[in-house]
Amino acid sequence: MSKKVVIIGGVAGGASTAARLRRLDEEAEITVLERGAYVSYANCGLPYYIGGVITEKEKLVLVTPQKFLERFNIDVRINSEAISIDRESKKVTVKNRETDEEYNLDYDVLVLSPGADPIRPPFKGIDQVPIFTLRTIPDTYKMDDFVSNNNPQSAVVVGGGFIGLEMAENLKERGLSVTVVELMDQVMITLDREMAQYVHYELYRHDIELVLGDGVDSFEKNDAGKAVVITQKGNRIETDMIVLAIGVKPESQLARECDLELSPRGHIVVNKKMQTSDPCIYAVGDAVQVTNYITEKETAVPLAGPANKQGRIAANNIAGETEEYEGVLAAAVVKVFDITVSQVGLNEKMLKKTDIDYDKAYLHPMNHAGYYPGGNKLAVKLLFEKNKGKVLGAQVLGGDGAEKRIDVISTVIHFGGTVFDLEKLELTYAPPFGSAKDPVNMAGYIASNIVKGKMRSYHWHDVDELLEQGIFLMDVRRDDEFEVATIKGAVHISEFEMRQRLNELPQDKTIYAFCQEGFRAYISQQNLVQRNYDILNLNGGFKTYVMATASQEKLKEMTNNPPFRIIF
Repeated sequence: MSKKVVIIGGVAGGASTAARLRRLDEEAEITVLERGAYVSYANCGLPYYIGGVITEKEKLVLVTPQKFLERFNIDVRINSEAISIDRESKKVTVKNRETDEEYNLDYDVLVLSPGADPIRPPFKGIDQVPIFTLRTIPDTYKMDDFVSNNNPQSAVVVGGGFIGLEMAENLKERGLSVTVVELMDQVMITLDREMAQYVHYELYRHDIELVLGDGVDSFEKNDAGKAVVITQKGNRIETDMIVLAIGVKPESQLARECDLELSPRGHIVVNKKMQTSDPCIYAVGDAVQVTNYITEKETAVPLAGPANKQGRIAANNIAGETEEYEGVLAAAVVKVFDITVSQVGLNEKMLKKTDIDYDKAYLHPMNHAGYYPGGNKLAVKLLFEKNKGKVLGAQVLGGDGAEKRIDVISTVIHFGGTVFDLEKLELTYAPPFGSAKDPVNMAGYIASNIVKGKMRSYHWHDVDELLEQGIFLMDVRRDDEFEVATIKGAVHISEFEMRQRLNELPQDKTIYAFCQEGFRAYISQQNLVQRNYDILNLNGGFKTYVMATASQEKLKEMTNNPPFRIIF
């Protein structure tokens, strides 16, 4: 007797489950219920349709119901909403949203892939202003039609996460002036703040206004009929349209109503086989709670990659194979105008909440050989265990190839690798693509030196406190670099003059050295250590210090002042 499998929800998780299950079981009766009109579409591409990068509507639709039927013999029912689940009798009540007809559908195995909904708080005045969210193709068409037909000149994007920044960029490309309002003191809270500063810098370079550390209080229309965003600090921002991009919440109401176990945040609890508290019901995608690959703590990560893998694993187990989902590393990438922002694993904010004894390394390598035209700098932060060197996470921002380096580091983390493995990796090299010492190798070299004690360092956040203690701070950069800017109180002794000016260096106190990026100060450090000087190197150099400590006003100034163009 063939197995009846009903899948509620399509897109990444549900569609992947259905297609994989068919490849494993030709006899299974597979039915996919999709509440909307599209079962498989490029939801990550939606902002780029609004920006005009993707110009054809049909490019957004990946697989139609007809294609599912023809290729996989899968019954896809669009505009069909599952409104209740009877676990005891194994029935799903379905409502046809076009006819309002209701009917029951039997199942042997049920898969929940309901996804997540954009958060839409009940702000005062929210129904009085043109508000948009972006999750589905109809959302995209609605926003695109508004921009095309109403000729808005300005937009406020509420939320500085992935979707918020993609929308800011694409609305800017459509010719609007854009303001991003973010409750936290940084955009992209999955980055550590000093790394998010590079994103702030890039946004300012493209005339995006940032309102940070100030959330929305309410909306209203003024006497001229324009929408006004009123922030919690009392700022009033006039605008022609508003995009809410403040995060998503799991769409787990069906699971709640049929009494499946949920997490405190409302995510569906699953085991490693993707089974819910009812072994006949599986769940995948944005609505589920999974574990972090490194900490093994509960988490939820609404990304397409994990959803696809979870769908595949659920299908394998439904078909009689045994496979477990090992957890998420949350590898992610986003384009922000001219830079790539990528990350994987734990950030420092997360590590501070654990008992892991960690350390970090900063570097600013070129994305490919410096002598080959078109090269750009990368900003890299690597996090690792202090004693064993196990890689815990990384953030890489900058030119082409940032995501390639994160992919390599993600692989090393997956296999429990260390910074010593990063040193030894053999990676492809040709001048247009990389360097003989790839940035991944360079991160490994620096981190390995730290773990082995060959490079004693201090960090950007230590500087102010150290200066209050009256330390000997030494700038080893060139004269022209020192004249543009330095850290207040620094003594300038160029690396090239070091050997001739040894008599100016204290032997009875620690020397705190720095250069632009860290390498030249490291060379000076190795020189002086052999002469029995006690010397520390500023990890990541002056670039990291400046970017990490710059106010938003300073960042704006840096974008318009070539000598202060720190990176990118």
